[in-house]
Amino acid sequence: MTDVMMKDTVDKKNLLWMILNRTVVVTMLLVLALIIGYSASFNFPLVPFVYVVLAAYGLSVMFLGLLLWDRHYVFQAYGQVVADILLVTAVVYASGGVSSPAYILYLMPIIEAGLIISGKASFLAAGLAAVFLGGVVDLVYLGLIRPLSPELQEPFTLGSVIYGIIIAWGTFFLVAFLMNLLSSRLKKARQALAAAQKELLVRERLAEAGRVSAALAHEIRNPLAAISGSTQVLKKSIKLNREQQELMDIIIKESERLSRTLDQFLDYALPGREVYSDVNLSDALEETLKLLKAGGELNGNIRIEGNFPERDVMMHASAGQMKQLFLNIIKNAIRAMKDGGVLKVDFDRQEDGRVRIRISDTGCGMTLEELENLFAPFYSRFEGGRGLGLAVVRRIVEDYDGGIEVRSEPDRGTEVIMTFPARGGQAA
Repeated sequence: MTDVMMKDTVDKKNLLWMILNRTVVVTMLLVLALIIGYSASFNFPLVPFVYVVLAAYGLSVMFLGLLLWDRHYVFQAYGQVVADILLVTAVVYASGGVSSPAYILYLMPIIEAGLIISGKASFLAAGLAAVFLGGVVDLVYLGLIRPLSPELQEPFTLGSVIYGIIIAWGTFFLVAFLMNLLSSRLKKARQALAAAQKELLVRERLAEAGRVSAALAHEIRNPLAAISGSTQVLKKSIKLNREQQELMDIIIKESERLSRTLDQFLDYALPGREVYSDVNLSDALEETLKLLKAGGELNGNIRIEGNFPERDVMMHASAGQMKQLFLNIIKNAIRAMKDGGVLKVDFDRQEDGRVRIRISDTGCGMTLEELENLFAPFYSRFEGGRGLGLAVVRRIVEDYDGGIEVRSEPDRGTEVIMTFPARGGQAA
């Protein structure tokens, strides 16, 4: 049971709801008991009912204190469910035992467990309720405990006892089964809602980036070009010592780096109009790899594998976008394999005509948090990264109504799978 509890999560507001719900229900029972106690012609056990209600109030106060001072919400939730089952057992015993219709109240903690904790918790609550109800019925039937109000106790036989227990247990576990189904669907709905909220947040940031990008282009690009150009002219026309030469080189280098950052940002926020044609993905990849090798980023420490050299897959696309897509993903793979490794690229055209691109590496992998923020603009897991490369990749994939999936574990590498709808061309 402890393992089950460790996997569950409970919201603080739901614990407060359980406390308020218990208080309302026992108050209604108290009012009902008072009405019956003062109007019934038989000896109704009013005092035991009052004790049960007071105990319920006391438990509610105790759980409220725990809620304010302790953050082990799952344990509190299970504790409240167990406490409610004990209270219902006391009410069942006080109201007639085996013949009491109050056993219906057991459904309340079973439903609470399913809605607030988990579907498995509702089965645990149903099992516990069955044990306590069966215990009370057996003890009364065997005469080990006496009913508080013999007037409420109807004559019964062994057959009627067994029949009543079976009906009650069947009701408990049927409700638990239904709550398990409901809990599973609610969990999926919450996950879908969380994913939708995250997607909305990303799109809002996309929109914000688009609004500021035009101003950035005018306010930064022109002065930056002027700084870089002027520095290069001064470098050629003025005699400089070694230290001054190094300072000039730093200015030019950093200006170029900032210009590339700005270009990448503009590609992300304000994509230009692309020219589409039948593109051989293998050729686009080969050109990208040559560019990376020429720049020194792809050295002999990384071995390149995959079916791309002999697998020509044509796709109606923008060659520039495909190269940009390959460039950003492979650059991240190279950074993840700082001590070397294997980069594998595979192209496939599936039976329905869709194109699948699979790029994997044997690098450092990613944590769950890094995976969740992977496509968020301006989030980078590498030092000096700008957090725009994979955001651009995602935008390109979405432009083609495609899908992208990333699988990764720490120290086990990363795999990026992109699927594009059929847009003409055939696989060789």
